[in-house]
Amino acid sequence: MKDYEIFDLGDFRFQSGQVLPNSKLAYKTYGELNSKRDNAILIPVPVNGSHESTADIHMKGDGRAISPKKHFVIIPNMFGNGLSSSPSNTPPPFSGPKFPDVTIFDNVIAQHKLITEVLGISKLKLVTGFSMGGLQTYHWAAMFPDMVENFVPICGTAKCSTHNWLFLESLYTCLKTDPVFSEGNYSEYPIAGMKAFCAVYAAWLFSQEFFRQGGLDLLGLENKDDLVNILYEGFIPQDPNDLLTRIKAWQNADISANDIYNSDLQLALRSITAKGIIMPSSTDQYFWSEDNRDEVKDLQNAEYKEIPSIWGHGAGGGRSVEDMRFVDRAITELIG
Repeated sequence: MKDYEIFDLGDFRFQSGQVLPNSKLAYKTYGELNSKRDNAILIPVPVNGSHESTADIHMKGDGRAISPKKHFVIIPNMFGNGLSSSPSNTPPPFSGPKFPDVTIFDNVIAQHKLITEVLGISKLKLVTGFSMGGLQTYHWAAMFPDMVENFVPICGTAKCSTHNWLFLESLYTCLKTDPVFSEGNYSEYPIAGMKAFCAVYAAWLFSQEFFRQGGLDLLGLENKDDLVNILYEGFIPQDPNDLLTRIKAWQNADISANDIYNSDLQLALRSITAKGIIMPSSTDQYFWSEDNRDEVKDLQNAEYKEIPSIWGHGAGGGRSVEDMRFVDRAITELIG
C-alpha cells in the first residue's frame, strides 16, 4: 500500500523542450495547514532520498526544529527517484535512457504546481533540504522569491562547481564502462558498474579527518569493506537509469540557468529576498564551503553558518546527532 500521494502533471514540458505525457509527481504531507495558512514547510529530497528517508533526516526524534505537530510539511520526490516519473516507471517511448533530460529547474517547476494548484499555498514559511535538497532549496528561493519567506540549504550550493561536476562524472563513468550497461539499454542489471559506482562514492562521502578520527568506529563498522557495503545497500538494486537522471540534474544545477536570469549567477543570488542561513559542512568534499561563503556576499538577507563537522558531506544527512542539533538550532533561530 502506498504511503504517498500522486499529482498528475499531465503533459509536462521539461526545460530541454521535451514533453512527457502523463507525468507524475509523488509527494507526502505531514501535519496540518493552519487557519492562517502560514505554517507550510517544503523539504525537497536528496540524491538517494525519498519522502520517507527525508522525513527521518529532518523530523525524526523529539524536539526537532521542524515538526508535524506545528508545521504542515510537504516532501516531494524528484523526477527519477522511482516514485515520481522516472526512466524505470515510464512506458515507451520515454522509458529507460530515452527519458527526458531533467534539471533542478524542472523539479522545482513541478513542485510549484503541486504547492499552488493542488495544495493552494501561496507562501512557504521555510524551504530547506540536504544535498540535492539544498540545490532545490536554492532554486526555490531564486525562482520564486515572493513565495519563499525563509530558506536553509544544507550542504548544497547555488551552482554545481567544476570539481563537484567531475566527481559526479566519475560516478557516471563507472556505469558507462560496464558493458552490461549498454548506454542504458541493459537487459540485465549492470552489477559491476554499480559496485564501482558505490566504491567511488564511499571515498567521497565522508572527509579525510573523519577517517583519521576513527570514522569506521563511529559508523559501527569493522573494516573498510563494510563501508562500501553500506553504499551497496543504499544504491543497489535501484534502477541505474533512474540514478543517472538524478546525477545529471545535480551536475547541471545552476539557479541562473533559465530564462529568468540568463546565466547571470550574481543577479540570481541578488534577487533572492528570503531570509536565509547557508549551512555547508566544514569538511564537505562535494559542496565546498568556500563556494557558499562567496554566495553569501551577493545574498541580501542571508548569513553563513558552517557546520563544524568531521563527517564531510554526511554532516547534513542525519547520522551525526551533534551536527543535526546544530542545524536544528539554526532553523529554530530563523523561524521560531
